[in-house]
Order: sequence, then structure tokens, then C-alpha cells
Amino acid sequence: MKKYSLFFLSLLLLLIVFSCTEDRNIVVVDDINIIPQPNQITPKEGHFFLSNQTSYNFEDLKLAPIADHFKQQLQELHGLSIGANDASDNMIEMKIDSSLSLGPEGYHLEISKNKIGIAAPSPRGVFYGLQSLLQMLPMSTGGFPNEAINYQIPATEIIDEPAFKWRGLMLDVSRHFYSVAFIKKHLDILSMFKINKFHWHLTDDQGWRMEIKAYPKLTKIGSKRKDDDGSIYGGYYTQEEIKDVVNYARERFIDVVPEFDIPGHMMAALAAYPNLACTPKHYEVRTLWGVETNILCAGKEDTYTFMSTVIDEMATMFPYEYYHMGGDETPTDKWKLCSLCQQKMKQYGLANEHELKSYVMAEVEKMLHAHDKKMIGWDEILEGGITATTNIMSWQGEEGGIKAANAGHDVIMTPSSYLYLNFYQGDLNVEPMAFGGDVPLKKVYQYDPIPHEIEASRQHHILGAQANVWTEYVEQDSMLAYLMYPRAIALSESLWSREHDYEDFLKRLNQLYPKLDALEVNYHIPLPEGPETRTLKFLDSITIPFHTTQPVKMVYTTDGTSPTMDSQVYEGPFNFKENTTLKIASVLDHGKVSLVNEFKIVKTKLKASLDTIPAGQGLEMSIAKGIFNDPDQINPELFKSAGVIDSLAAANKTYYWGHSIDSTQFKAVILEGMIEIPEDHLYTFSSLQDRIWIGDSLVIDNANSIRKHPKQGMIALQKGFHKLQILYINNIKKGWATDWNTVELQFKKNNDSIYRKVKSNMLYR
Repeated sequence: MKKYSLFFLSLLLLLIVFSCTEDRNIVVVDDINIIPQPNQITPKEGHFFLSNQTSYNFEDLKLAPIADHFKQQLQELHGLSIGANDASDNMIEMKIDSSLSLGPEGYHLEISKNKIGIAAPSPRGVFYGLQSLLQMLPMSTGGFPNEAINYQIPATEIIDEPAFKWRGLMLDVSRHFYSVAFIKKHLDILSMFKINKFHWHLTDDQGWRMEIKAYPKLTKIGSKRKDDDGSIYGGYYTQEEIKDVVNYARERFIDVVPEFDIPGHMMAALAAYPNLACTPKHYEVRTLWGVETNILCAGKEDTYTFMSTVIDEMATMFPYEYYHMGGDETPTDKWKLCSLCQQKMKQYGLANEHELKSYVMAEVEKMLHAHDKKMIGWDEILEGGITATTNIMSWQGEEGGIKAANAGHDVIMTPSSYLYLNFYQGDLNVEPMAFGGDVPLKKVYQYDPIPHEIEASRQHHILGAQANVWTEYVEQDSMLAYLMYPRAIALSESLWSREHDYEDFLKRLNQLYPKLDALEVNYHIPLPEGPETRTLKFLDSITIPFHTTQPVKMVYTTDGTSPTMDSQVYEGPFNFKENTTLKIASVLDHGKVSLVNEFKIVKTKLKASLDTIPAGQGLEMSIAKGIFNDPDQINPELFKSAGVIDSLAAANKTYYWGHSIDSTQFKAVILEGMIEIPEDHLYTFSSLQDRIWIGDSLVIDNANSIRKHPKQGMIALQKGFHKLQILYINNIKKGWATDWNTVELQFKKNNDSIYRKVKSNMLYR
């Protein structure tokens, strides 16, 4: 009897231990964290346990690849292996139900004690329902083996469908090229958030990226450019690679919209086939960013044959009904001087070159119609008139989209000030290099693609919106992801969900970040913002406040080490009275630390003014002709006196941004003299020039950087005259021409918020 009692006692203890172990391995899902937020969520009684014992079931074979994809995601992210088509009382059931009162992308997700049911009018809806289910599962932090995990999911009913049918992202692969593997990885990510359009910008002045067999030089010559440092940059996709990407996207219910940008942005094509230009000559793939004046000749039949043939081959690669044909940024200077273009205008009674461009676009649209395709163009094509069937993508603002929608044309909104992800998402003084602008996460999230100026009866013409990523300054894959996420995720919710709550979105986003980490996806974490410059000077003491664009914790160190999640937490403005090295970063709820920014805090004193009396106003200018990149490598003996200039702007002719420059004027310029300082003070100077010396201090050093955004420097100066030296190098750096920058210097007192120009009356020699 004693033996039996001991046996049952041991068995009971074993069961208790096993039960506790199992309980410890349960991940309880407390909140429904899904992005984009479903439109209807109804809590129910009970829970469903998702584990390796769960099976999945479907009858319609069209759901097989969707189920396989979900199974793979579940395995990769959560370590779960579920069985296929096994009937059980712990099952995920998928089915197509055409009787549901939902659109083709809608779904019905119902979670009960024994079953998760996903029903939708189409396979696409089932796919989206599974993505919502997947997002409900948090990443495990318990440290136990993946195969032992059970997810306790609350019983819930979700009825969901999108507000807009066009939810897109555009990637420019001309300025910088990205591999097939990279594109596939991000198609996976975008599909998780129900993004359904991938606009692939394949051709531009800086590179042709699409194999066209009838025109082999497009990739042999047009895919390569010689960058300003002499290196060759290139890459293109074969037709088989393109078909592979298109098929991969289709399996994730993403439609690929190719862009063949005509008649402008064609320098890469003209480098390969100069006969397509109004003036045939030797052309090179454009190194500069911006707008090229050499475009396709609208008067030559060869041009129309070229466009038609390219479209014929594209039709074998891109099955989706929409094709983007560009039409933006098309200077018509060459057409005005071209007899064939003028003859074409006369032949068809076209009043001006805008109408000639409209003629070209209409001819291209006919070519597309022959393949049952619909044409999209950038909003500039409205200038000369469009056909009744043309669709508009509005990027310069919303005005073009408003005009087109009210006239009965379908429109995709993508205004640069809201949806250009190559723009800064935080303070440019702390963020990595970006194109410009200011498009923080909240601005993307709150964008409404239907402006109030669109008539109620015409609002259905707004198909949706998309975010665009132009890649002039995006050389690395990781930086592209940094710009895309989480802003593309915010856009997915703004276009899918009918109700929007930014604070709630941020809470759900915080739960999502560990999943992006598991997928090895880089993303933006809001950085501490505040100071304009990395070297902060003070006379007695300095107070430095920081803030972030989102409510995240900031951590810092002052001992030279990099901050971690456990470092001192920022609680208010710093006050320093001694030299200090401050390193500061943000940290997310799950412990991931942002990029670290370092600031040198330096105590200083007023620099004495000169006793010298100026000889007169103006600065002495010396010029060294040639192509220079590194200021330290310029031989001083090359500089020759060029006289006296009375203003900084006189040091160089400024060219209109983005347009052609005069490369024969490449040079280095030194301006020397004195600057008159109005009063004793601590000053901040700002400039795009390579280097600025005041007295013996190097105040601004832009050397070897892209001089697109100004840099700042601080110096304490006594009232009076101080020696001034400015180095300006006219060259091209990473596609940016300094000819586009006006030579100038700005300043402000340390307590001021607005900069003032250093004017002629402050400059002496």
C-alpha cells in the first residue's frame, strides 16, 4: 500500500511540474495589436491555444500557396510547425465565401475556443486575414525553446476591408540599384501590412535598369554611369529576374507597376542610342541628380518605334493593367530648336511644346491600349491636356490630383510634402543624410488622400495613395529600410483603416518592432533633437534641451562610453559649466537603442578683434582652376589672384537647381579679408561652403561631404574686425553640383532663432 501511495505521489508531483512548465511556456496575448488597425473588432468569451498541435484546413486549392506561405511565416517568426489539412478540435480553417458582404480584399476572422476561422470573398482576403492573425502573436521573450510555445489568443471577431484600393510604395532603382533578394525581402514586409502596389521606377537619366532585347545597348551602356569619383556604378535586371520578382509579388498579392519614364529623364537611353535625341551626338549617362535638358525627340519616327518596342517587351514581363509612363520634368528647350519637332507641331496643329508632349503621351497610351494596359502619368502631363482615359499620379502637391479627379480622371495621391520617404523624418542636424524636406511619421499617418476641394460625386476617382522613395542619397540597403520603416507602415494604416488614432498606432507599433528585429529589418528610431551643431561652445554655462518626434525614452553618458538601454535617463535640459563629451540616444520599449549622437561641450572665451584698419570693402579672391575634391590636396601654388569682389555671391555664378552646369568652371576659390562683428557675443555661423576660418579658428568644415545642407559652427567674438577666410570648391560630389549653391555665409547671436546673411557692408580687406 505504501508503494502505491509513493507511486501516485510521484505521479502527482510529475504532473504538477509538467503543468507548471507548460504554463510557463504559454504566451498570453492580452491586446490585439494589428497594423493596419482592423475596422471592426469584437471581443468574445474564451481563448484559442495556438501551438505545434494546431492544424490548418482548406478545401479550395487556390488557398494552398497562401496556407504554405503562412506556415512558413509562423515557423520563421515563432518556431511553430502546424499540420496541413488535419481535422482537429484545434484548427485554423480558411475558406472562400462569395456570400460575404465584403469587397475583394476584405476578410472575416473569428477566433473561438477550438477554431480560428478565416473567410473572405477572394484568396487575397484570406491572405490578409492570415497576416492579421500573424501580427496578433507577439515575439517570445521567455527564453524557452520555440517548439514549446503555446499562444493563448483571446476569442475575437474581426470584420475588415480597406478604405482605399491603391496602397502603394514606389522604389527608384535608377539612382541606386537594389538586388532582387533585397526587393523580395521588402515585398514580404510590405505584404504583412497589406500594401498592394509596388511601383518600380526602372528608367531614368542616371541608369536604365530593365533588359530590352531589341535594344541591348540600353543595359550594356545605359545601365552604367561614371560617378564623380571616377568609379563605374551600374546594375540591371534581366527579363527573367523581373518575371521572378513580379511572380513573387503576385504570390503576396502585390501588383507590380513598372515605370518607363518618357519623354524626359531619358539620358541613359540617349547615351545608348543618341539617334533618339533631337541632336544626335555623344551622350553619357547622367552623373548629376536633377533635371536633364536632353530628352527624346518628339519629331522622329524612331522615337515612337523605340517606345512601342519597349512596351511590347514590357508586356511580356508585367501583367498588371497599369503602367506608369512618367511625363514629369520635361524641359522642351531642345524641341523649340528642333525642326522635326516643330514640323510635328505644325502637322497636328499643336499650339506649343506642352501640347507636343501631350501628343507624345497620347501616342504612348495607344501603344498601351494595344496590350490592354492603362496609363498613369505624373501630374505635369496635365499641362498640355490629357486623354479621357489617362490616370494621374499627383506628386507636386495635391492640386494636379484635385484638378484631374474633378475632371473625371482616376488619381493616385503622392504629394512630396507628405509621402516622399527620401525626405528627412527628423532634424537634419542629427539624422543621416537625406534629400531634404520634413516628413515625420505623424505627418504620413495623418495624410488624407481626399482633399476637401474634390467634389463629393468625384471622390471615388481617388484610388488611394502611395509613398515614394527616390534614392539619390540612399547607397546602402540598410539606409533604404531606415527611410521606409516605420513610415510605410503608417501609410498602410492611413489608407486601410477608416478610423485613425495616432497615439494608439504608436502603442501597436512598439509591439511590432521586435518582429522587425527578428526579420533583420532596419528602421528609424526617433533621435534626440535640439542642438544645431555637434560642437557646442559656451562662455560661462550652457543649457541644452532635447526632444524627440515621438514619445521615446532618451539615455545618455558623459564619460565617453556609448549609451545603452540601462544608461542614465534624460529627464530635462542639461546644464554644463565644464568641457564635456555628451553621447545621447533614444531607446525603445523593448530595449533597442537608436543611432548615438555625440556632442562636444567646450568652454571658450571671446576672441580679440584685430587692431588693423581695413583698406576698403570687399574680399580678395584667388582661383585655382581644375577638379578638386579634397581641400587638403590642393597645391597652394595653383591659386592666382582674381581681384576683389564686393559680395560673397560674386564668387561664383549660381545655376538653377537640378539643371545642367558649366563643368569648364570647376575650380577652387579662396576669399580672404575681414568680417566686422557688431558686438561682443557668442555667434553661430552657417554655410554650405567647404571651409570657413574666422581668425585662426576653423569654424565650419564641410570638406569631403555632400554640400547640400548647411553646416554650423560656434565661435565667441569680440566686437570689431576679425580675419575671414572662405574656401569654396566648385565640383560635383555624389551627384550634387556646388554650382547649385549660392556662395554665402549666415550668422546669428547664440540667443537668436533667425539667421542673418553676412552682407557686403560687413566685409573688408
